[in-house]
Amino acid sequence: MTLIYFILVLGITVFIHELGHFIFAKKAGIYVYEFSIGMGPKIFSKKRKNDETVYSLRLFPIGGFVQMAGEEVDIDENIPVEKRMQSKTWMQRLTTILAGVTFNFILAIVILFGIGLFYGSPVMTPVIESKDENYPIYKTNIQSGDEILSINGKKTDTQDMLLLHLQVLQGEKVTLEVKHEDGKKEKVTLKPKEEKIDGEKVYKYGFSLKSESEKGFIAAIKYAFKKTYTLLKQMVFIVTYLFTGKLKLNSLSGPIGIYTIVGESAKAGFVNLVYLIAYLCINVGFINLLPFPAFDGGRALFLLIEKIKGSPVSVKVENTIHNVGFVLLMILMVFITYNDIIRIFFK
Repeated sequence: MTLIYFILVLGITVFIHELGHFIFAKKAGIYVYEFSIGMGPKIFSKKRKNDETVYSLRLFPIGGFVQMAGEEVDIDENIPVEKRMQSKTWMQRLTTILAGVTFNFILAIVILFGIGLFYGSPVMTPVIESKDENYPIYKTNIQSGDEILSINGKKTDTQDMLLLHLQVLQGEKVTLEVKHEDGKKEKVTLKPKEEKIDGEKVYKYGFSLKSESEKGFIAAIKYAFKKTYTLLKQMVFIVTYLFTGKLKLNSLSGPIGIYTIVGESAKAGFVNLVYLIAYLCINVGFINLLPFPAFDGGRALFLLIEKIKGSPVSVKVENTIHNVGFVLLMILMVFITYNDIIRIFFK
């Protein structure tokens, strides 16, 4: 069942992304050779009547693509000039490139709205629920109901941001700024206790956060947009921490890591599996927006350069850069997959 859930979760995330590219490419009149879900050898393909596009499923459910005329260096003389991507207006090319990311974000917002509407919208404010008497925090003035405003000077307006900063600072002494229920603010310095769980070191500060939810249509809308914004903000911090060395590359997960997460989410219940789709959609959308070769953001960057200089960048130069970027991404993927295997099977 985990394998089936894994294929569904990744399949939906990839499908909605590629569907965005496909719809806007068709709308712009770009010739689309293939719409594929999955990578590697084909296991199924079909071509509809009066439609040039081949629709296919491929063996490995770890990606997908929309192959459009005009993306490659070699020009296909069989395709009319007006149906090649390069012949389209600047705005048509930009919207086609960014449509995948946009569709990912839209699906994430819709899913989060549905979760909030049918299951309740989780309150995201980091509010103390309780403190453990076996930890130094027990002797402080922090009480149940106090709101954590910042950690080491970094704003923590949501539980997600608080937990991210704690993960990065694990093992370090931290200073929390809290707001008591009477409105007074106070700074408290805490040192975590090192413990071992399943043979792994963990650092605990001795407090838990309140888990509450709100009902209603308006609450669900607010939750959907705030959660999406918070996760995007969290990913910005993660990329920053990776570049500054505060987070290590082995903290990232690839397909194998996602497979185990899917299994754990499925055991926790259907709503957790659905939430994972929203999370992955935001993740895929954000990563693709990065101005790195082979990503949608990298292609959009070349369009921006074209707009500034007033003429297109050489197709050969652009595609060479994208190909180099793709090779680097594959090397990174191999490294991440290796770490996943070591972490999961040999820890």
